[in-house]
Amino acid sequence: MNERAKLKRILERDKVIAVVGLSRQPYRPSHSVSVYMQSHGYRIVPINPAYSNDTAGVLGERCYATLQDASASLAGEGVAIEMVDVFRRSDEVAAIVDDAISIGARSLWLQLGVIDDASAKRAELAGLDVAMDRCVMVEHGRLIGTAQRINAPAPRLPQM
Repeated sequence: MNERAKLKRILERDKVIAVVGLSRQPYRPSHSVSVYMQSHGYRIVPINPAYSNDTAGVLGERCYATLQDASASLAGEGVAIEMVDVFRRSDEVAAIVDDAISIGARSLWLQLGVIDDASAKRAELAGLDVAMDRCVMVEHGRLIGTAQRINAPAPRLPQM
């Protein structure tokens, strides 16, 4: 599941990342990891019902309550969610996997400490590449490095 080649393939291929559990708080891992990925050219799609009605969004992006809401809205832009990055408790993974499969995501990334073997296997059987108990930021730095940052677009800023 966490083979080097698979992790690198996910990181090179999947550039639109729905971050389930993304927080606005800079001290939260979901925030700092998302800032890092955004600074390396990935589009971050925040998923957090606590911020979904707030026009300020998170990291310059509109925040959605669910993966389905985000997928439907982005489809209007001709954009698809490619990776679902999970910053939630392990007991919440099964429902997130159902949603990731239903929206046609290519990969599921379960962050450090997020472990659900049965749900990860179900995602793999549905055709998703899966990373589990790994930090997407750490793996990006290890496998791809910072060379991409030079050509990365500026982070999106909130529209006032």
